[in-house]
Amino acid sequence: MGRDKAQIEINGVPMLRRVYDAARPYSREIYVVTSRGEAYRSLLPLDAKFMAEIEPRGPAIAFAQAIPHLSTEWVLLLACDLPHLDEAQLKGWTALLDGVPNDAVALLPKHEKGWEPLCGFYRCICLPELAHFIDQGGRSFQKWLSNQCIQELPVSAPQVLFNCNTPDDLEHVIQQF
Repeated sequence: MGRDKAQIEINGVPMLRRVYDAARPYSREIYVVTSRGEAYRSLLPLDAKFMAEIEPRGPAIAFAQAIPHLSTEWVLLLACDLPHLDEAQLKGWTALLDGVPNDAVALLPKHEKGWEPLCGFYRCICLPELAHFIDQGGRSFQKWLSNQCIQELPVSAPQVLFNCNTPDDLEHVIQQF
C-alpha cells in the first residue's frame, strides 16, 4: 500500500490505536510485537508494552517469538489494520472461549480463503507445534492452521474482518467513518 498501516489515521485515530483500544477491556496486558516499536510508541498509551521481533519474517514467526513471554491460556492475536473491530464484538468472542474443545488450539473466524489467523484466539500450548512448523521452514499461518484442530469463531458482522490492503480499501473505510 506504500504506507505503514498501523499509523494510518481514520477520523484522527491511528489504526493501531483503534485495535488497541478495542482489545484493552479484555486483557490485562497487550503486547505490540514489531520491529518498529519506536515508530509506534507515541500512538499508544504510556503503559503499552512492546515486544521486539527478533528477525522480522512474518506474523506466524513473530507470534511464535512472543508466545514464550506470555503466561495465559489464551492469547488474542490481532492485526493492526482492522478498522471495524470493536469492544462489543470482542466481548461476544471472549465469552465463547470456555466452550472451545480442549483439543482445539485456536478459535478463529473462517472465510472463503481459509482461516483469519490475525483476528482470533490461540491457546499458548500451540507453541511446540508452531515452532516445529517454523523449524521445518514454514512461515504461512494458513499452512500451519490446515493441520491443526481449530474451532470456528462465528462472526455476525463480516466487516469486522475487513483489513486495509490497498489504497482503495483505505478510501472505502474512510468513507464509512
